[in-house]
Amino acid sequence: MSQYKEKLRVVIGSGGYNNNPGWLHTQENEINLIEEKSWESQFEYGSIEAILAEHVWEHLSVDEGSKAAKICYRYLKPGGYIRCAVPDGNFRNKDYQHIIQVGGPGPTNHPASSHKVVYNFVTLARIFEEAGFEINFLEYHDENGEFHYENWEEQEGVIYRSRKIDPRNQAEAMLFPSLMIDAEK
Repeated sequence: MSQYKEKLRVVIGSGGYNNNPGWLHTQENEINLIEEKSWESQFEYGSIEAILAEHVWEHLSVDEGSKAAKICYRYLKPGGYIRCAVPDGNFRNKDYQHIIQVGGPGPTNHPASSHKVVYNFVTLARIFEEAGFEINFLEYHDENGEFHYENWEEQEGVIYRSRKIDPRNQAEAMLFPSLMIDAEK
């Protein structure tokens, strides 16, 4: 772990992908967002510069998501951030909403079968604000279904399922966007 001491950046639930070279990629069995013991065995308070969580928070209940945000806050350096992306509850596409629904669209082996929450920009921001974070919205649909985009830097954490990166979202119509924020300590 010594190679990460100066600039410790952690991907939570990387799914075996390495979209972020130089970051520490983890799975739930290594770092569990809601079990602080798994954090304290690997990190010190205030030691992490950045945390990336792409399509992870929707697998936590609201209470678990709140607890996870508070734990992350403790382990981030002042000025550190969580880049978090979840399915967008305000994206107006019936097929997309069917896929991301709580419990998923079908068999228990479907990735969405363990979804516990479908967030919109207000409900996701609330989880992190209550933990002490300031929120910067990067990509999201508002309550009217209108898409908003703030240019973001890939070296600060790549979110594949985004307007910027995902080829499904490069044409005129988006097919699989994310609600994406930076929550800053």
